[in-house]
Amino acid sequence: MTAGTGAVPHGPIRAVFFDIGETLINEAEIYGRWADWLGVPRHTFLTKLGSILATGGTHMDLLEYFRPGFDLEKEQRRRAEAGVPNGFGPADLYPDAAPCLARLRSQGLYVGVAGNQPVEAGEQFAALGLEADVVGISDVWGVQKPAREFFARCAELAGVPAGEILYVGDRVDNDVRPALAFGMQAAFLRRGPWGFILDDPAALAECTFVLDDLESLPDLVAARNP
Repeated sequence: MTAGTGAVPHGPIRAVFFDIGETLINEAEIYGRWADWLGVPRHTFLTKLGSILATGGTHMDLLEYFRPGFDLEKEQRRRAEAGVPNGFGPADLYPDAAPCLARLRSQGLYVGVAGNQPVEAGEQFAALGLEADVVGISDVWGVQKPAREFFARCAELAGVPAGEILYVGDRVDNDVRPALAFGMQAAFLRRGPWGFILDDPAALAECTFVLDDLESLPDLVAARNP
């Protein structure tokens, strides 16, 4: 369902880019497996995540809290050796993700996926078989959101003006604000911990769409375009 639309007028939408974590991929089980690996009850782990995000911290601060001196590369290697590698698969895909991407492409739009993810996420995402023209992985590109260069790369790939690109994400800080600052349109997706903990009414007022899910997005885009 749609929570509403922003008040700032925009032109047509010719390309749509999606964030990955908590936009297309449900990260609940990913965090749950980290909690299991660190020997922390899952509800405790997720509660602490919320408190850290609310005070401006990151998921790396969460891992450091429960294991001081946490080394991500080392722990990922140990998990892989133990047969419980980090990452995502088909079971972690939000059910509205694939239909949304497919319907947008059927409208003749350029559909891209671009998010802050490790190199191995590219192969994991390709295995999902989603309909997308391009998949951008920050550690492959060598630039992360909220850097302006990240959004410039999306615009270059789409080959259309920034104002005709819609970037969809669950984070005000990493998705909405930098996309708008680059001149793109933005759709805020209110789901996942960042989507409910971080809030910026002024930024959301500039969004083309504010969403509760992805199911309604294709119809909204179609209604907006000539």
